[in-house]
Amino acid sequence: MVEHLPELIDPLALAEKNRQFKGSMPVSKMTRMQDILLRREGEVRFELRFGKDGKFAVITGRVEADLELQCQCCLGPIACPVSSRVSLAVVGSVDEADLLPGCYEPLLFDKANIPLADIIQEELLLALPTIPQHGRCEAYKPKEKGPKLEIPERPNPFAVLAKLKK
Repeated sequence: MVEHLPELIDPLALAEKNRQFKGSMPVSKMTRMQDILLRREGEVRFELRFGKDGKFAVITGRVEADLELQCQCCLGPIACPVSSRVSLAVVGSVDEADLLPGCYEPLLFDKANIPLADIIQEELLLALPTIPQHGRCEAYKPKEKGPKLEIPERPNPFAVLAKLKK
């Protein structure tokens, strides 16, 4: 493990060296998540191991964070602890991704260094609920029943057909 976390990484080189990163990163660095979050404070904890599985360079580990989202029912704050298992295989093309074992998701890598924060951010985004809401949200409570509305009786338009049938 390393004391200082690099901003940009080469996952293929790290996999060759069997490197491991463990640490935390401020939620404020997760730029794509800023519109989803109510609070941008806090830290994302992660542990990533780079290695080889057969001919593939792989990244495994865990990403965790305590995020505050907005309930899509009542629009109030909702605490959302996120924990995601990372299981990525580095590929250079879509054709290579088709050859991956089922336990890995593809990480398309075009030989340019990629930000470490992007890998962590993508895993968090995938782990978030599609529609965050409280388990028993106040907005879903049934309203008290009021007076019953009277609907006037209308004649059946098919009653004429019943007379013709006789």
